[in-house]
Amino acid sequence: MADLVEGDADGSGDDAGRTDREGLRGELRGELAAALRKGVRGDVRFGAADRALVTMDASNYRRVPLGVVAPRDAEDVAAVLAVCRAHGVPVVARGGGTSIAGQATGEGVVLDFTRHMNAITSIDPEARTAVVQPGVVLDALRDAAGAHGLTFGPDPSTHARCTLGGMIGNNACGAHSVAWGTTADNVHALDVLTYAGERARLAQGWEGLPERLAGGLRTLVGGELAALRTRFPDLPRRISGYALDALLPERRTDVARAFTGSEGTLGVLTEATVRLVEAPRARALAVLAYADESAAADAAHLLLPHGPLTVEGMAADLVGRAAAAGLPEGAAWLFAETGGAT
Repeated sequence: MADLVEGDADGSGDDAGRTDREGLRGELRGELAAALRKGVRGDVRFGAADRALVTMDASNYRRVPLGVVAPRDAEDVAAVLAVCRAHGVPVVARGGGTSIAGQATGEGVVLDFTRHMNAITSIDPEARTAVVQPGVVLDALRDAAGAHGLTFGPDPSTHARCTLGGMIGNNACGAHSVAWGTTADNVHALDVLTYAGERARLAQGWEGLPERLAGGLRTLVGGELAALRTRFPDLPRRISGYALDALLPERRTDVARAFTGSEGTLGVLTEATVRLVEAPRARALAVLAYADESAAADAAHLLLPHGPLTVEGMAADLVGRAAAAGLPEGAAWLFAETGGAT
């Protein structure tokens, strides 16, 4: 009741205010759609059904955007950013929408890279790298790399639909991160556009950055060396905040790594050069049973010296009746995969 204005005890003013906001939003949507259709060659979709399709990700959050644009190339992305910047509208870069905390939703303009910017530009088997657009689905890259006996190491459970752009956005992991690390460990270089329209090539060092960005980052690192060296926890995967410690000189000033996991808040990815790894020709799975979850957890690190591809845990409350269908007797299990040439 404290939010109601005097003389509005029945709350009708809230309804009127909501109607006014919706009216203003409708006007902005019309202006945006017209401006984007003039400057963008890709698909500009502002219909109710188009917007409804991207209101959610894999979370409980729901936000209705003004519209959706499927750019055809980096020039289209730059045009979208210019229009949105002129209207003061936020931009959300969306891949497969597999985020679980609302990161893939927004009330501005959503960029859908899966429709047009989904090409594998090249694969270099000798260098073990691939150049991809942000809308490439992980399984498509794995299939293409598989022809050369290679694969992309990180493999979230959503590998059949998650995109490389989304994986770089949230530093995706997966079961095989034990062997091959997170997405940040497998990024070589990134081409991005900032909201201000600046183009940057992110790699190791400052060379590919506009001077404004390079100067700002150099000042940040130089002024916060002690904090960057001591305040970040030594964890194999950090998923909160920016990886600013990757900018330290002893870590090769890896700007691409620092960008990975920033959830699209630092810029919009238009192309990525990623590292590939050799895919083991043969694999075997050991299923190890333990008395309880604590015993399984205590044993997990003892498997690492053997170089497993993955170590995953599961307890009886998740397995249910499947335990009686062939798992070793126990109340918790570790699934350890190994691989090799034979």
